Amino acid sequence: MSTKKVLTSTRRRRTTKFEGFNFTRAMVTAGDGSGVLADYRARAWETFENIPYPTMKDEPWRRTDIRGLKDDFTLPNPGAYEDLPAVPERLLKPLVSDQHGGQIVLLPGGLQTDLNPELAKKGVIFTDLETAAQQHPKELSQALGQIVKPDEGKFAALASSLSPNGVFVYVPKDVHVEQPLHSVMWAAGAGLAHFSHLLIWLEDGASLTFVHEAASPNGAPVADPPAASPPLALASAGQTLHGGVVEIYVGAGANLCFVELQSLGDNVWNFTHERARVERDGNIDWIFGAIGTRLTKNFSALDLVGQGANGRMSGFYFTDGSQHLDHDTQQNHLAPHTTSDLLFKGALKGNSRSVWQGMIYVAPGAQQTDGYQANRNLVLSDQARADSIPGLEILADDVRCTHGATVGKVDPELVFYLRSRGIPTEQAERLIVDGFFDPIMQRIPFDGVREHFHQAIQEKMGA
Repeated sequence: MSTKKVLTSTRRRRTTKFEGFNFTRAMVTAGDGSGVLADYRARAWETFENIPYPTMKDEPWRRTDIRGLKDDFTLPNPGAYEDLPAVPERLLKPLVSDQHGGQIVLLPGGLQTDLNPELAKKGVIFTDLETAAQQHPKELSQALGQIVKPDEGKFAALASSLSPNGVFVYVPKDVHVEQPLHSVMWAAGAGLAHFSHLLIWLEDGASLTFVHEAASPNGAPVADPPAASPPLALASAGQTLHGGVVEIYVGAGANLCFVELQSLGDNVWNFTHERARVERDGNIDWIFGAIGTRLTKNFSALDLVGQGANGRMSGFYFTDGSQHLDHDTQQNHLAPHTTSDLLFKGALKGNSRSVWQGMIYVAPGAQQTDGYQANRNLVLSDQARADSIPGLEILADDVRCTHGATVGKVDPELVFYLRSRGIPTEQAERLIVDGFFDPIMQRIPFDGVREHFHQAIQEKMGA
């Protein structure tokens, strides 16, 4: 009789579960360790310790796998930016004319600030969080942590507690800021963890245009993992981490145009929580652009809490390679006679994937609500995938709420028509993609910003 041999391996199997970061309570610092900022970060850290890490069993994370995320990131030391790639000049150019109303550059281990003295005389505050805690504690204390709570998620608590600095924008009542304010977060450095916190507060009747960009250089080239496999192959491929919080308050009758572009490098894992609260007759025009990162999970919420509040959310994203972008949006109508309008458009190449999950919520008593949401996707390769999941939850009976979602390829008849006019195939497809994104581009208030976005799209098309 033959005997069966049982072979055993002593090689340690690699875990397929992200176990958590190695950050500690000692890393939570703020100035001299006292005051509103220090108290806020200490409470956020306690929240972070009590919230479990998300998994794909959690509904908001069901389509986003973070098992390939490494756990040994380090925070930048003071002055670390001096030994890292410098911020490209194109990111620092004025948005209109030849100067900014003000500009803040958040760097690894440092920052640069600038504000027009005339705006400072009007009471406008545009500075970093540490300076705000020292020089403007009253204004900061009424705003910090009021819109995005650390308990909204594990990454919200982490960014709230460990953000070494951030941006505080405060516009007093009835003050109109004519020139746009601008901030840039430069997240260079493989193996580093960057955390940012933007706090925008407009008192009643104020107005402001604010443009923010998060950017970094690309990492070392990495071979794409098989499409059916989790991204474990990238667990130690020179990753960079970014966690962000954006808090926005628009007072009664105030008007805010907020433009943000995410062009982080292809080695960045990006987790952000963003929320805007709009009071009576206030208005926000919120414009997103996302072209970077290896993986992004973004939560963006619009809370219309005052009667007559209005919010418009416009977004575009363009993915290629093995990118994974997941945007979770909320339009919360919490008062009567409120209006929201959301339009997100995305194009996908390579093996990339996008996820958009949207929800319009109408609270009891929020009558005469008008809510709209749409997500349109253009798939440019057979391996790319777009998931589009709109939703409605309506608890009032006198409303008008509509939603829609589409996923499709380039219409071959359009390509044929352009080719018949002597336009090469590649250029024809570029023109079609330009036309696809044009409704979003027309919502951007500055030619310089539009051109910046357009150039990013062209670079994606030519990759």
